[in-house]
Amino acid sequence: MRPTTSQDNVVVHQRTRDPARKERILAAAADLVAGKGYHGVSMADIGAAAGVTGSAIYRHFESKSAVLVALFDRVIDGLLRDEHEIVNSYDDLGEAFSRLVEGQVEFVVSDRVLAQVYHNEIHNLPEVDRRRLRRKQRLYLEEWVHLVGELRDDLNDAEARAVVHAAIGAIQSTLFYNTGLADDRLRQLLAQAALFVLRST
Repeated sequence: MRPTTSQDNVVVHQRTRDPARKERILAAAADLVAGKGYHGVSMADIGAAAGVTGSAIYRHFESKSAVLVALFDRVIDGLLRDEHEIVNSYDDLGEAFSRLVEGQVEFVVSDRVLAQVYHNEIHNLPEVDRRRLRRKQRLYLEEWVHLVGELRDDLNDAEARAVVHAAIGAIQSTLFYNTGLADDRLRQLLAQAALFVLRST
């Protein structure tokens, strides 16, 4: 807590939010929801897993759905930020696309639990948040569609969109089963599969 002084020179204490605690809450929520599903997890469960009381969570999040919203905003905002950086850093379209694919592969392999939760639980969000996140998701995909259109003049817009969804589907195809592969080998295979779909004629 941070001490402050009132007009009467009485020292009072204001609670400050602990960023590390917030991170623990988000990480605990992702693990629990991945294992039990959104409706199988309570705020008390999340607090216990994060090492805080259930009531302490409300200093950071007003509801269980707000925890999920924060997780999903982090996912899509991170992907959008990386996408923007890649598109503005590479003049070669093929290289830019390879970097986009690597980013999506890294999300699926390194943030597997969070990717699973996003895939399975976005329908449990309040409608206004779900729509907002879907809009962000469409913005992310539109850059892929644009690049495919630039790289492949044999495709119209609808076909480019279908190819993009097929490529991302290939990357995310291993989310729900254990391949038994080392992460580096899995990254390599998923990137190869996605790029084959995107570049095949």
